[in-house]
Amino acid sequence: MLRFITSIILGGILLPTLAQANILEEVVVTANRADQTIAEVSSNISVITADDLTRINPTHINEAMQRVAGAWISRGNGQEHLTALRSPVLTGAGACGAFLMAQDGIPLRASGFCNVNQLFDAHSEHAGGIEVIKGPASVVYGANAMHGMINIRTPAIDGGSGVGLEAGPHDYYRTSITLGQPTWRLDFNGTTDGGYKDASGFDQQKLSAKALGQWLGFSATTGLSVTNLNQETSGFIQGPQAYKDKSLAKQNPNPEAFRDSRSARVYSRLERPLKAGKLVLTPYARDTKMTFIQHFLPGQALEENAHTSIGIQSAWYKDRWTVGADFEVTEGELREYQPDPTTGSDFLVATIPAGEHYNYQVDANTQALFARYQWPLTDATKLTAGARWERVQYDYDNLMLTGRTRDDGTACARGGCRFNRPADRQDTFSNLSPQLGLTHLITAEQQFYANLSRGFRAPQTSELYRLQNSQEVTDIDVVQLDSLELGIRGGGADWSYDANLYAMKKSNFIFRDSDRFNVDNAKTRHRGLELTLSKNLNEQLTANIFWSYARHQYANEPEPLERQINGNDIDTAPRQMGSANVQWQFSEAYSAELEWVHMGKYYEDPENQHAYPGHDLLNLRLSLAINDDWQAFIRIINLTDTRYAERADFAFGNDRYFVGEPASLYAGFRATF
Repeated sequence: MLRFITSIILGGILLPTLAQANILEEVVVTANRADQTIAEVSSNISVITADDLTRINPTHINEAMQRVAGAWISRGNGQEHLTALRSPVLTGAGACGAFLMAQDGIPLRASGFCNVNQLFDAHSEHAGGIEVIKGPASVVYGANAMHGMINIRTPAIDGGSGVGLEAGPHDYYRTSITLGQPTWRLDFNGTTDGGYKDASGFDQQKLSAKALGQWLGFSATTGLSVTNLNQETSGFIQGPQAYKDKSLAKQNPNPEAFRDSRSARVYSRLERPLKAGKLVLTPYARDTKMTFIQHFLPGQALEENAHTSIGIQSAWYKDRWTVGADFEVTEGELREYQPDPTTGSDFLVATIPAGEHYNYQVDANTQALFARYQWPLTDATKLTAGARWERVQYDYDNLMLTGRTRDDGTACARGGCRFNRPADRQDTFSNLSPQLGLTHLITAEQQFYANLSRGFRAPQTSELYRLQNSQEVTDIDVVQLDSLELGIRGGGADWSYDANLYAMKKSNFIFRDSDRFNVDNAKTRHRGLELTLSKNLNEQLTANIFWSYARHQYANEPEPLERQINGNDIDTAPRQMGSANVQWQFSEAYSAELEWVHMGKYYEDPENQHAYPGHDLLNLRLSLAINDDWQAFIRIINLTDTRYAERADFAFGNDRYFVGEPASLYAGFRATF
């Protein structure tokens, strides 16, 4: 089967589908915080539509993101994940700050207070669409939109209501409820999963509400989103190719691990026409809290973190101009406590004692100004120029002893404790992010685009104030990424395509080495090709492909790392990855989809001494419309029961794997009324 699919791809027959015959006319909102056609966007943008999401019906958002070339949401245990957008899969505090995750254009987390798993705070299960920008989107969205952004769009208010129920393996059940009227909508989703591995289940609830109204001459769209996750977390299994061993696959080496997370966000998008243009104001508030065991580190400390923010986004749109200002104030806190002594080597026992490791509060404020102008050079060619200035200030208050001591003030042996607590301080970071873009209509349905831009992010608070060993706050600076992108997109009556090339350089990158120590001042380079193609083969068959080839490499020898890595592939950075699918509409009532997912080989460590060979998966989805109101569905994930790893790495001298699940059957129904 895989050879057959591959031969079709190489023959140029497979091409992915989009709702419109002309891709350039598709309307998106993420690139400029306002409705515009793809033809007006001078960079890449990928859209997973509501129809796509209904067909995929993902149990985890990684299943949906396989429809975006150059993207990989690596699933951990339960609802956990790590992200790659034109990047390797990044881990640690340096990872989450590299991507902006948003819902309805509002970041899920405050700048400086990210979490690598933050997409589980978005209500993607009831999304009206997902829009993805790969590469810098910092002019409009600011810090963190560096390697890219993912924006979950909540459904439009359409007055419809419905209910859904599904069941799957290991006591998996999910229910969804939608209640709607012409001026409001409420969506609820509840999931319980016993977990494939031992002691690895979760319970999750998400609620979103949306209402239309008027206020002081503004048309108002007000949204509320609340999420809760209670998860029993499973850790890595260890040993070369351990994921292939059936006796190990279901083992949970960390049955004590857990993650509890809750979030709440409210916003109101206020729009008002002016004599000159249109004004959009979006005030918002968010609150998050998370508690979990760091089962992946020696000592397995308990971490508690939380932050509360209020902010406002503003933009004025007039002809070719977009001008705006954003403001946000945040109060955050973090505490790390280890209840039990560390086990393992003498060095680990000596440097990671039990007790309180960190306890601090941070008050942060962010201000930003941005402007963008679109200049028509000819009827077919437009130049876009923009820039954003952003300033973030942290006021840090250490609530325990300063330095590398135990919490009682005594010193650790072997050179000092692993953790390092700076004294109270205030830090300010400012950055200017420019962007220059070009679009040129080759024909009415074919377009060339080019984009030169800079992405940035201020250091995260956990990078600055949860130091390790001899690290100093002054050694950590703003991360910058410079990007050049060239692309062509378009199509015809029954086909569409988007192909692009990119090259990027990043400085002041922070990563974790094989001993899980933070290393700063790294430089990296990223080059790649992405391809999205679509073809309606006939009235019943549609074929799709989403593919990328990339090289992500270290570009210097950062201190204090002693091993040479310059020129090596960055760990967890496959050179090839993608998916393809064939959709078959048998009749108005019956449809099917066969999907192939490919993950190429990648290295597990910066030294490129250990590698994961990659894998191929097949997924099958079937749907039956019983009548206009009722629909039944079945999906089989990992149809061929392949033994594989969702993600592999190398740390503390061991190959480590998050195990992929075997063949899994899910079935359910949806009803509308």
